[in-house]
Amino acid sequence: MGGEKADMEGQGLDGVDVDAALEYLNRESTTVMTEIDEKALVRKLDFTIVPIMWACYNLQYLDKTLINYANVMGLQEDTGITGNQFSLLATLFYVTYLAFEFPTGYLMQRLPTAKYLGANGLMVTLNSAAKNWAALATLRALLGCFEAAVAPALILVTSMWYKTSEQPARVGFWYVGTGTGTIIGALTSFGFQHYESEVFTSWQIMFLLFGLITIAVGILTVIFLPDSRMASRLSREEKVWAIERLRENQTGIENKHFKMYQVRDCFSDPQTWLIALVTITMSIPNGAVSSYQATIIKGFGYTSKDTALLSIPSGVLSSISVIGAGVGAAKFNARGPIVIVLLLAGGILGGSLLAFSDTRNKGALLTGNYLMNMIGAALPLMYSYSAANYAGHTKKVTMNAVLLVSFCLGNIIGPLTFRDRDAPQYLPAKIVVVGSTGVALLGTAALMAYYKYENGRRDRVYGGMRHRQDSEFFDLTDRENREFRYRW
Repeated sequence: MGGEKADMEGQGLDGVDVDAALEYLNRESTTVMTEIDEKALVRKLDFTIVPIMWACYNLQYLDKTLINYANVMGLQEDTGITGNQFSLLATLFYVTYLAFEFPTGYLMQRLPTAKYLGANGLMVTLNSAAKNWAALATLRALLGCFEAAVAPALILVTSMWYKTSEQPARVGFWYVGTGTGTIIGALTSFGFQHYESEVFTSWQIMFLLFGLITIAVGILTVIFLPDSRMASRLSREEKVWAIERLRENQTGIENKHFKMYQVRDCFSDPQTWLIALVTITMSIPNGAVSSYQATIIKGFGYTSKDTALLSIPSGVLSSISVIGAGVGAAKFNARGPIVIVLLLAGGILGGSLLAFSDTRNKGALLTGNYLMNMIGAALPLMYSYSAANYAGHTKKVTMNAVLLVSFCLGNIIGPLTFRDRDAPQYLPAKIVVVGSTGVALLGTAALMAYYKYENGRRDRVYGGMRHRQDSEFFDLTDRENREFRYRW
């Protein structure tokens, strides 16, 4: 690694290893950007890029959780599957999602990023024709393959367009698709439960509708979401401004050359393993909520129609938590403390109410169920850590893959804690939620302590070092770049 690093630092601007943004700047003349210009540019980005990212994530979340609503609409009875087989359907999605993360990360660096975001609608549509376990299992596995690219691509796009101080709010704005997806899914489930036909069941129509919508949005994404600033519809002046304003990130924008030493750097970095631990443990309750929330609510003694309506507050609280966490992290430039608050309120308090309240106290049980949706609001802040604290394009895409693999592992474990013999209360699964959240809390505290220690060490050792011109775009990793400081 040391030899490769020295070679890169010695090359300067020969166009081989530097960021594509620096190559573009070397060909274009720069103009002064005023504060008014920058605000207008950010508004333009917010209105053109963020809505597309929200639509992609909203539909991705809906597509993978429709099975949650289909289950209370008669999926198990209509297809003849057991409760344990239903749990495996949730797991199969994340197994293939996990398997495709690293290949996706490699291809995402080599190929246009935005073109990755439009291919999963067909799998959702075909669910409407599934008649048995084999068909459902195959389609869930294929859906996981196609959706493996969505979150890492959106994280990468966010880091390519926004300052680190702006990223938590923007990640929150597209990640709120989990909350809006829950609301839309619940209302659609309620509406379609009033539909009766001898040809199609209500859940089949639901899959067909959202599959076709996902296909349409995928086509629009390919057309309108730019792969980079250099290939965007911005004016020449706006492109230069969009690049120059990100110098302070110290993370670069885009480099199409895959660098093996940056992969090794990622896996030898302590923050990688701490972020992975936190993401796995907070994703266990997230997996339970996304796949079993409707089943849990119905287990309180409600009808299928009531269950659909009672799922709406979950989406509302999730949306408020995601937006509030993102805006708060951006305003105070602090991610870790907000993660801890969300985990305490959602996982510890919510999980405890759900696990240990009297089974006749529906108010406490519903409150616990709703609070658990706050855990998911901490995940975009982990995505923001990845976007802000990893530099070097290969290292960034590698970390995005690690992050999503960790997310998958937690979501694989979560549904498996719900066993037929524990129905309808699923007490062991609820206890796992509380325990795993406790581990995530400790991991977050350790990660914050590491960032504080490392920043202090760099200040002591490299504090008086002279700035190297254009080093922000040399495609250095965060550990190579001595001017880099971590955001915690």
